[in-house]
Amino acid sequence: MLNDIEIAKKASLKKITDIAIDLGISEEYIHQCGNHIAKISHNYLKNIERKKDGKLILVTAINPTPAGEGKTTTSIGLSMAFNKLGKKSIVTLREPSLGPVMGVKGGAAGGGYSQVLPMEDINLHFTGDIHAITTAHNLVSAVLDAHIKFGNDLNIDETRIFWKRAIDMNDRALRQIVIALGGHSNGKPREDGFVITAASEIMAVLCLADDIPDLKRRLQNIVVARTKKGVPVTIGDLKIEGALATVLKHAINPNLVQTIENTPAFIHGGPFANIAHGTNSLIATKMALKLSDYVVTESGFGADLGAEKFLDFVSPTAGFKPDAIVLVATIRALKYNGGLKDFNEKNLDALRNGIVNLKVHIENLKKFGIPIIVALNKFDTDFEEEIKFVVNFVENLNIPISINEAYYKGSEGAIDLAKKVIVESNKKSELNTIYNWHDPIEVKILKLAKEIYRAKHVDYEMAARNKIKFLKKHGYDHLPVIVAKTQYSISDNPKKLGAPSNYNFTIRDFELSAGAGFIVALAGEIMRMPGLPKHSNAEKIDIDAKGNISGLF
Repeated sequence: MLNDIEIAKKASLKKITDIAIDLGISEEYIHQCGNHIAKISHNYLKNIERKKDGKLILVTAINPTPAGEGKTTTSIGLSMAFNKLGKKSIVTLREPSLGPVMGVKGGAAGGGYSQVLPMEDINLHFTGDIHAITTAHNLVSAVLDAHIKFGNDLNIDETRIFWKRAIDMNDRALRQIVIALGGHSNGKPREDGFVITAASEIMAVLCLADDIPDLKRRLQNIVVARTKKGVPVTIGDLKIEGALATVLKHAINPNLVQTIENTPAFIHGGPFANIAHGTNSLIATKMALKLSDYVVTESGFGADLGAEKFLDFVSPTAGFKPDAIVLVATIRALKYNGGLKDFNEKNLDALRNGIVNLKVHIENLKKFGIPIIVALNKFDTDFEEEIKFVVNFVENLNIPISINEAYYKGSEGAIDLAKKVIVESNKKSELNTIYNWHDPIEVKILKLAKEIYRAKHVDYEMAARNKIKFLKKHGYDHLPVIVAKTQYSISDNPKKLGAPSNYNFTIRDFELSAGAGFIVALAGEIMRMPGLPKHSNAEKIDIDAKGNISGLF
């Protein structure tokens, strides 16, 4: 089989203006970025807000292997299959971060015969949205340090600045640094650090904003530090929300591309789900719902992370809910959860041990009240006996399951999945959240810990207890909670695979995202700045004299 880039280069793409016009988007709202990429003005949403919404399909997964399990490939294939069945469908996805592209996981444009294109552009710099967010984020840092140097009128406590700098790369050496060395002219030296841009609150704010005025309001509310009396200092206090919104004026507009089979795709925003809320912009999803019968969107990592946040936070914020949830599983991830590291080996014992991970995610998702379909994403390392075992296991739980082969066959490989999703999405359902936003912070986290992470108790380290006092004192405790934790386990420990239970879940600290409208609870050793492995994808990527890229996936 050809590799992803080779398959992509053989695809026959339509002009992006034709894709947009087929959706009914007027030319005045289309800004072309070459022949195959366009930005659609966010203002277009106001023109179509009275149109009826299509159905929303959320794609999530079990706990993954480090290489990922093809959730994006499944999302793209499912959307293409809807179109093949005569339904109008759009897939909405997050923009890839260069950190994972150069790290282990690779790009986020799907793979095989289930890709969004042009994949090289999407995976590398795309339309510059993430660069704009990085610039806006670092403008805040620059203004903060300049304010402190030139008099510190806000009386900012330099030891309690929450706002770190940002870069779109995995770079562990930047987690903790010292800045402003070299003398008085460079400012006051202090400890600082970097987060990856996907973890920036500005990324979250952009993905949650309705329009420019809402963007400015959210930016204004971001808390960046405390005064020496402990009072929160916001971007509004620095009076730079207008400048930040100006930097982001194009980034707020969704990006329109197409799949390998010319299905429309909105790719916009890119918050991670292990350290942020983990789904594409609300503007893109809302726009897609007005323009199609079925919108397929994905939430990052496993259902304990992305799906929980989508259902407990994103849906109530946006005012929509999924009509069905597709839970992606793979034989290799189940064997990985059963303790096996060699995916090429047939091992029913490891599969039996690991399938509890699929079971726990099904049980967890049932609590939300939305119909579930399991998509078993097929790999060439799978054995027929293993596939039969998983199918029988899921069917015995009275959950529909489909073998997804979109990677190998494109839309044709996801037809059965699409048919089953149509049936399930037509069933009436109501979204039941795990917690109430107005529950006390400790109650919200305890409910998540017991119902989703299967813990018996929550421990709070001293930093976390002190931060709870701060949040309550200043009226932020009513906000929903985004738990930042490992993606490899339902627990806070990446080594606890399968379905751990009856353990203590540890919260070591909190970070406030008042502009985005949530509190981040930091669990375990999760970092908001990842690191590269010993051998990264960067060693494999190359470009020749004609500009042809190789090694990108």
